Amino acid sequence: MQRGEALHRRQALFGGACLCCLPTFARSAASPGPATQLLEVAPGIHIRQGVTQDVTRGNNDAIANIGCVIGREAVAVIDPGGSLEDGESLRLAIRQLTRLPIRYVVMSHVHPDHVFGAGALQVEHPVFVGHTRLPGALALRGSYYRDMLDRILGMDPGPVVAPTQLVRDHTEIDLGNRILTITAHLPAHTDCDLSIVDRQTGILLAADLLFVHRVPSLDGDLKGWLGQLAALQATGSRHAVPGHGPVLVDWPGAAADIVRYLTALLTETRQAVAANVPIAEAARTVAQSERGKWQLFDSYNPRNVIVAYQQLEWE
Repeated sequence: MQRGEALHRRQALFGGACLCCLPTFARSAASPGPATQLLEVAPGIHIRQGVTQDVTRGNNDAIANIGCVIGREAVAVIDPGGSLEDGESLRLAIRQLTRLPIRYVVMSHVHPDHVFGAGALQVEHPVFVGHTRLPGALALRGSYYRDMLDRILGMDPGPVVAPTQLVRDHTEIDLGNRILTITAHLPAHTDCDLSIVDRQTGILLAADLLFVHRVPSLDGDLKGWLGQLAALQATGSRHAVPGHGPVLVDWPGAAADIVRYLTALLTETRQAVAANVPIAEAARTVAQSERGKWQLFDSYNPRNVIVAYQQLEWE
């Protein structure tokens, strides 16, 4: 029990240093941004593609794929963006598409590039939907994330907004003749991941359970992530919106790369632990066969190895 408690605390604190993307520090004066560009990937599903960068003042933490689903009666935002300004740009873009009420804001997990835009959506008085573990994760990390973003962005990044509707297993929200099925996952990318399936089109909105081209960021449970990806591949969806990468990909075909990477991370980290390779050396050597296959690999793979090592050394 003592080992398990120590490991959980160490992962929580270490994870708190993860902005999903490790920051580049740059400050400048804030300026209002235009409405973000939304791409319609299927009827009523509109996605903003995030830039493949670390968070900087120049990109305003607009680094994740975010967007909305429009039904007959209402709108659901699928992740509100990475800062107050990013969230407001998303809100303005939605208002250019429809005057229907923004009834729901789904917050897929704790990382700031996906949730810190929530403050801009409060004026719409939506229900904020999150995993049952999201309030605890925000309580543990929210102030740290907010202070870090303030230093990077050079302006108020927005408040820490807690979910008002919690998902423990599955739930459905109805946008008016359009139902979204929301699933709360076991620890995977983080310990509070949600995925969404639009039943009208069958499209899986996978958030950061799926990375494409950009190297995955491990902040939850490595073996669990592989397990949750296997479960998602059995959903019957034929297309997916990843949390980072193209706005729409074939599914489950697009899972092949992330499964390969996570499997290499698991296998080689286990081997390093078994061989008593020091953790710092493992961070330099594990999964190097994947190096040319992912963007930002050198920024994130060493950290992924450290997180995996801390988990697997207790097997």
